Amino acid sequence: MTELLIRLFIKNGSDIKSTKVRNAYGTLGGTVGIICNLILCCIKIAAGLIANSISIIADGFNNLSDMGSSVITMLGFRLAAKPADRDHPYGHGRIEYMSAFVVALLIVLVGVELMKESVTALTSASAPPVYNTATIIILVISVFIKFWLFLFNRKLGKKIASDSLKATAQDCINDCISTFAVLVCVILSKILILPFNLDAILGIAVAAFIIISGLTSAKETMGSILGTPPEPELIEDIKNCILSFDDFLGIHDLIVHNYGPGRQFASVHVEVPHNVDIVACHERIDICEKLVLEKLGVELVIHMDPVETDNAQINEAKTVISEQLKLIHPSLTLHDFRMTPKSKNRTNFIFDVVLPSSCDLTEDYIRKETDTAVKKLDKGYYCVITFDKDFTGK
Repeated sequence: MTELLIRLFIKNGSDIKSTKVRNAYGTLGGTVGIICNLILCCIKIAAGLIANSISIIADGFNNLSDMGSSVITMLGFRLAAKPADRDHPYGHGRIEYMSAFVVALLIVLVGVELMKESVTALTSASAPPVYNTATIIILVISVFIKFWLFLFNRKLGKKIASDSLKATAQDCINDCISTFAVLVCVILSKILILPFNLDAILGIAVAAFIIISGLTSAKETMGSILGTPPEPELIEDIKNCILSFDDFLGIHDLIVHNYGPGRQFASVHVEVPHNVDIVACHERIDICEKLVLEKLGVELVIHMDPVETDNAQINEAKTVISEQLKLIHPSLTLHDFRMTPKSKNRTNFIFDVVLPSSCDLTEDYIRKETDTAVKKLDKGYYCVITFDKDFTGK
């Protein structure tokens, strides 16, 4: 069913990097959500009023908020599709994350309102609702519709890597579970005579579930807004693309900026032999940047770092220092290793050390331990270290 809708309403549906195609996916998801939730809202509220059931009425208003969420999702995709302009040179892609966050907040608000109504019903000793066969049929249909909506939005979200559609899918499965719980409550109430208001108790449980799910979704979406590390697969793909060129010896200081789905910019330092032909190397850098853009959709800027690879003294010191850094902390690495001209009194080894978030050692301690190791080679050796942060999430 989902594939059929995609073929009918989305032109060139496989071109997910296209802003127009992403917008079409968002519009499709929002339209289907609005239609389904409007139907569910009307039939649930009607059934709830007839049965005098607070949990069914609240479930119906939950569908009404879901309809509003679908409108926000559609609006978010349309705004995110706007091209870059003078005030927003990187585009408007992050609006999609904002719309997902708003959806998550709406989920929490619905949960809070449901909690208040359920607690009131429980403490006021309201009369339990009276259910009929039509109520059960309506709830069964609702569960199936919501489960299909969950599968539908999840598939669209995975296809275009959309946080907004994934948040909507999570909301759908939450509704599916809560409606199923209400259904169980209805069946039990028809079979058993209970001394307490099961409808109100179930309403409290469902409300707690909805609030927790909304907060979890909001936390994940806020991570995208604040900035999260790039995916490990993307880091590896960028590295493999760069190192496929013969003169490129290694990479470091990789930074990836995410301005919304399909809008990623990156910079990286690439080590090359110090005696390389500069013009030829620059040409290969241009080719590499275009390759990364075409293959991965990332606008890459490469900074060239020349390093000596045929100096025995430098290679020996680099090996010793690298091993010492591993002893200090297994995650420490170095790059941009170079040496000042050897003199009688002092020779400096100048390099950068990457401090990952997993390392809690002080810079002074690392300097001291590294200096101690290099002086075993020669008392005139000194380390001049610049500490870098790791922006890849390691």
